[in-house]
Amino acid sequence: MAKEELLTMEGYIEEILPDGRFAVLLDNEHKIIAYTAGKMRKFRIRSVVGDRVHVEMTPYDLTKGRIVFRERTPGQGGPPGQRRGNFRR
Repeated sequence: MAKEELLTMEGYIEEILPDGRFAVLLDNEHKIIAYTAGKMRKFRIRSVVGDRVHVEMTPYDLTKGRIVFRERTPGQGGPPGQRRGNFRR
């Protein structure tokens, strides 16, 4: 049996929930629960209320999803070329 295609939708973060989950309001006015993808967690990409995001969902459960991309908003972040140095874990 072939693997089903994932649905990609856009929306914005409406609320931050415990355990790294978010309430996302999609462009079609549906509210879902989403978590951040592994790459976003690995590179410490932070998401806050009001951010535009892209969410992947399986066709089997349309109430849950995975945030795969956070769109850049103008005016956020520091000056270009300035990074945190010598961060060790």
